[in-house]
Amino acid sequence: MKKIKVGISGARGLSTMIGFKACPEVEVVALCDLDESLLTEAAQRFDIPNTYRIYDDMLESDLDAVVVSTPMQLHVPQTLAALDAGKHVMSEVTAGVTMDELWWLKESVEKSNLVYMMSENYCYIPEIQLINNMVEMGMFGELYFGEGEYLHDLKSLTKGYNRPDTSGGQSEKTSWRKYWQLGKRGAFYPTHSLGPVMKWFKGDRIESISCFGAGWHTSPQYRQEDTTLTICRLASGKLIKIRIDCISNRPHNMSYYSLQGTKGCFEAPRGLGDRHKVCFTDSSDDKDNLEWKPLEDYYHLLPDRYKQASDEQRAAGHWGGDYFIVRDFVDAIIKGTKPYVDVYEACEWTAVGLLSELSAMNGGKAMQMPDFRSRLYSEQIITI
Repeated sequence: MKKIKVGISGARGLSTMIGFKACPEVEVVALCDLDESLLTEAAQRFDIPNTYRIYDDMLESDLDAVVVSTPMQLHVPQTLAALDAGKHVMSEVTAGVTMDELWWLKESVEKSNLVYMMSENYCYIPEIQLINNMVEMGMFGELYFGEGEYLHDLKSLTKGYNRPDTSGGQSEKTSWRKYWQLGKRGAFYPTHSLGPVMKWFKGDRIESISCFGAGWHTSPQYRQEDTTLTICRLASGKLIKIRIDCISNRPHNMSYYSLQGTKGCFEAPRGLGDRHKVCFTDSSDDKDNLEWKPLEDYYHLLPDRYKQASDEQRAAGHWGGDYFIVRDFVDAIIKGTKPYVDVYEACEWTAVGLLSELSAMNGGKAMQMPDFRSRLYSEQIITI
């Protein structure tokens, strides 16, 4: 069988390399990055035969698919160029940085007949997949509330390019993160918090969002407030709350989630020895004295592919998720299966962040979410 030839744009995309190497149908044949020394070093380390500093040159080579893992303001331009060149695309988060870009992306993917998948690897955390299975089994009853939090101090990343300079110190060049992340208001980076929870609320969509900021206390030189809370109201009337905090001086907690249903609830750890835990209310006659149980008691309900994963697959990063996300992208190309995070989900989840900025700037005013699945941009009006 002819192997799928993949090119990676941005050395940050090397997080997928172990995943690709574990897929016998794939070979990574090209790497593109502006930093020539990093490009050369990474290509040698992972035995990638072809290197490019110009993205268009890589697209003109013999490739079937591209991983877009450059800074977020380049995701849509590079994705559209790849689709125009006839390449399948797996893009890092977020899908885009403006509402117009999301419409261009949706329309281009629909016209292309090619695979587009957003690489939201937090959806692949084993415990997230376990809860997903338990939701499908009806163990939580009817869901009506979920939440996700991304608490990750990014201030140090506003300088340099996430690696030391040649003198051994941190580069003083201004990073794109200063403008496209900490230079934004609202939930600028929502998909890690939102995506896993939305996967539990199956068949629902976000209808409106409201965002509130806590103000500027720690580092007022950034436009991003210390903490933002965004409330997503779904079409069903159910609620999802996400908290983004990339400013506060505090320990990281980038993967906190909770879920509430009529028959049970789930909470992820918050630190200091805490554990994933669940409580199922319909199994207790004493509703006033309910107790948590460790989620480990239910690990036998993990998807089979997680239970059967090899050591190589588990070592792929992000709790093994970096293998399964690559596997799903490859299967979408070979087998025609639906991408796990398709263009419609990618646009909706990303739009939460874009609309949250408008909401935060207008006192938390509710912003209507356009329906990326069924209507044209010109038919939808967003009022402030």
